[in-house]
Amino acid sequence: MTGRRPTSSTTPSSIPSAAHRRVRATALSVVAMTACASLAAGCGVVPGLSASTDDSIKVMTWAPQGTSATNKPGMPAMASAYIKWVNSQGGIHGHKLKLVTCNDHNSSVGAANCAQRAVDENVVAVVGSYSQFGDSYFAPLEGAAIPYIGGYGASNEEFTSPVSYPVNGGSLTLLAGLGEALADTCGPVTLVRPDSIAGDQLPQLLDSGLQAAGHAKAIDQLAAEDLTEYDQQSQKALQSASSDSGKTGCVVPELGDHTATFMDSFQRARQGRPAVKTAAEVGSVDQTVINSTGGAGGPYEGSYITGWYPVASDSRWDEMKKVINEEAFGDNRIDPADAGVQTTWIAYQVLTAALEKIGDGEVSADSVRHTLNDGLKVSTGGLTPSLSWPYQGKLAAAGFARLVNADVNVQTVKSGLLQSANKQALDMTKILENADLS
Repeated sequence: MTGRRPTSSTTPSSIPSAAHRRVRATALSVVAMTACASLAAGCGVVPGLSASTDDSIKVMTWAPQGTSATNKPGMPAMASAYIKWVNSQGGIHGHKLKLVTCNDHNSSVGAANCAQRAVDENVVAVVGSYSQFGDSYFAPLEGAAIPYIGGYGASNEEFTSPVSYPVNGGSLTLLAGLGEALADTCGPVTLVRPDSIAGDQLPQLLDSGLQAAGHAKAIDQLAAEDLTEYDQQSQKALQSASSDSGKTGCVVPELGDHTATFMDSFQRARQGRPAVKTAAEVGSVDQTVINSTGGAGGPYEGSYITGWYPVASDSRWDEMKKVINEEAFGDNRIDPADAGVQTTWIAYQVLTAALEKIGDGEVSADSVRHTLNDGLKVSTGGLTPSLSWPYQGKLAAAGFARLVNADVNVQTVKSGLLQSANKQALDMTKILENADLS
């Protein structure tokens, strides 16, 4: 999350007129031309999907790749597989889909350039994408009224912008749910999180769940996001988490792609120290990370992990796995257990539902957005609740009018494997309504 809460929320009625959008899009295009030239390698049309036809529908998926922090190459790769699959079946109402991808380089300039590319390419939607810089990319999207479907939830703007259609609750829900899950089992809880704008809101989110269940606030420990070792930070976290000899403490590392690096240091530092549990949310830890840190003998054994969706072994993911096997066999960028890949899959289901609703009508950014705004309910086969985006969502009063899915699935690591720890998802709406996120 950005850590900066909006002072006011925007509503769908405040989207600029078509004439204003054209003027603004033209102006934005001129401003971005020079900057985009320097980052041209970050944007492109996926090979094999570039055949242009008059009735093709152009969409975009972006994500950071090859950076020193969080990377999500599986998201554009999943988008490519989905579109190949749809096109192999004749498209949607005779329309083939055409994918444009972009690398935001984990920078505000890169995010703005990707959004401007979406405007210049006249895409009908940005789908299943990841960027921390909502304050940079939403302005161009709003100016052109391009819907942003199924972002990762990495910025507050995803839950406030009138052109945003999130499919999950972002870190807002995951950390609140993790706090609720840890409250009954942990003594002192230490949160190790980035010393960054994106990390500034994490303590309040975790605390909202802890305090709702009667637990004290977490100890907030800052760490650089791109260190090559975390020996000092591990020692400090162990010391604070084991400060109560009466109950086992818990350490919650929230360092994105560098969580695994922290855990390498943490495993060494914990030798000979009092027992301390670990916990995380699926944005930081997935099955691949658990495997790489020792599986059943590693630091995550017995840990709680919160995610937006069912565990990857759930049969509800079978269709996604089938598509991956058919259209992206051998593409090691796509991990079916990765939350970014899963989010992209669900986001493209939303787009497909909107296009099917439009049918033989004109397909444009406006028609997709109007279809989503007009009460369309999207079933995701039980991976999420039925999704729809009303004028004001349940969490509008808390400043997140576009957040419509506050469900959290609590998972635990048993014998080195992520398994479901709750029979049904936890709805974090009430906890977030009462949380102090200022």
